[in-house]
Amino acid sequence: MLRPQDNATRERKSLNGLWMFRLDPEGAGRTAGWWRATLDRAREMPVPASYNDIVPELAVRDHVGDAWYQTTVRIPRGWAGERIVLRFDAATHRAVVWVNDVQVAEHEGGYTPFEVDVTDRVRPGGTARVTVVVNNELTWASVPPGTQQQTATGRTQNYFHDFFNYAGLHRSVWLYTTPRTHITGISVDTGLDGGTGTVRYAIRQAGSAEPHVTLRDAGGAQVAVSEGAEGLLTVPDVHPWAPGDGYLYELEASLHDAGGNLVDSYTLPVGVRTVEVRGTEFLVNGEPFYFRGFGKHEDAPIRGKGHDDALMVHDFELMEWIGANSFRTSHYPYAEEVLDYADRHGIVVIDETAAVGMNLRVLVTYGRTDLPPTYTEQTIGSATQRTHLQAVRELVDRDRNHPSVVLWCVANEPDAGGQEARDYFAPLFAEARKLDPTRPVGYVNMIADGPDTCALTDLADVVMINRYYGWYAHTGDLARAESALEADLRAWADRHGKPIIVTEYGADAIAGLHAVVDAPWSEEYQAGLLEMYHRVFDRVDAVVGEHIWNFADFATQPAIVRVDGNKKGIFTRDRRPKSAAFAVRRRWRGV
Repeated sequence: MLRPQDNATRERKSLNGLWMFRLDPEGAGRTAGWWRATLDRAREMPVPASYNDIVPELAVRDHVGDAWYQTTVRIPRGWAGERIVLRFDAATHRAVVWVNDVQVAEHEGGYTPFEVDVTDRVRPGGTARVTVVVNNELTWASVPPGTQQQTATGRTQNYFHDFFNYAGLHRSVWLYTTPRTHITGISVDTGLDGGTGTVRYAIRQAGSAEPHVTLRDAGGAQVAVSEGAEGLLTVPDVHPWAPGDGYLYELEASLHDAGGNLVDSYTLPVGVRTVEVRGTEFLVNGEPFYFRGFGKHEDAPIRGKGHDDALMVHDFELMEWIGANSFRTSHYPYAEEVLDYADRHGIVVIDETAAVGMNLRVLVTYGRTDLPPTYTEQTIGSATQRTHLQAVRELVDRDRNHPSVVLWCVANEPDAGGQEARDYFAPLFAEARKLDPTRPVGYVNMIADGPDTCALTDLADVVMINRYYGWYAHTGDLARAESALEADLRAWADRHGKPIIVTEYGADAIAGLHAVVDAPWSEEYQAGLLEMYHRVFDRVDAVVGEHIWNFADFATQPAIVRVDGNKKGIFTRDRRPKSAAFAVRRRWRGV
């Protein structure tokens, strides 16, 4: 699926702005046909944004069920004769769409785009009513999973992940055009042979026309051309894409009729680079790469998970300031604008599905003794696996052309012990590799499954682990935590012989809380814990990456162990640095 763009053959129109909005906790709107008329008793709601924190009402913040959005759009008169497409960059967690009185689309999954051809449903020069019902309910078959329960005051949502279940139209909504004969998809795989780069491309199209491909460098000079739907371009004296050097070529794919006239075109940024795992090394362009950075969240006050360009650029500037070179899209695919920015600026990305909270065993530590085994047909079973497989497909399809993405992550902290876990995950690893054999695949391990008991590590190309010695284990005792961490990492290195990325480590800290001794929740303890981890990483050769949890404080479900959210951020939720930020900057930038 190609993103909308403006060029010689295509136009796009943003539908972002204020939409009419109404909550529907009883699900009455689907029966009553709310899409057939102007949405009654509605308020205005910004798109893109989560709706939860916009209105200061608990019924909005904690809503479970359907939420209706509606807008009226004028179709440009100049679009007559064109194919017209309605696209949603994300609707969390699922959506059904109507144009005027007709249902045109539905989609499961809150973080990947979907679109529908509405050419026959709209009239250029006229208006169209677009209605969307977005549903935030999590079930055993959804990714991520969850359950609901009925209480005296209504339904509540139970979920097993440690971030707030924001919902709504989180990313942009578009109308765009293509010609009737058009390019439907482009995929590229790149390689390096000494100073020569290669770009293997494949074009998919609707209709009959002759494909033509031109590759230009960053200055606009033509460096390679080819004819046909598939081919191999060679680039002498190539300028590779590399960490810290986001050099991009531009691939222009075009379709021409028998007379040589342009029918359709699409431009795709291309970074020429290679990724490889060799022994305990992670190689980019044949050179060892060490991940320095964060797990992050799409999370901010008021807007929740709604994409915001200003916040995005500020976050990247803070990562530059602190010396980060990478991040993980924990725990879901981020907005495509984020990956575009990472491409242009040479930031390395671990790209993750929304499969989080798939571990019922760990909830026993929180006092939940009423839960069944993780993998059953009544919990995480074949229905979940089908949803998860589709999430992997949509992630790879959307992001495989981004040079910044170097590693697919199929899940965060699942139950990874036993044959049931292996039976569930083996098809997911296989599907990711089938769709993209050029990148490593992994999953993120939690401490409940060690190097001798994990049933998934041999399916992965890298070891990614989350560890919280000094916080959840050996709380307040950094000396014991240091010994335990080093023993754990060495056991993984000795047992599996793969590169290790520590994808989460850290401690909560309340900004402004200080202590002269090791006191958990103080800024000094957070900084001291991170420095201890860094000493250990430097002693274990197999460690090739450190991603601190978290870049910034973020919202969670209200709980007695979460003081206004998760406070493991190096920055506060409004992006002010804690003391640990300066300690990390000294390590990562030598400042």
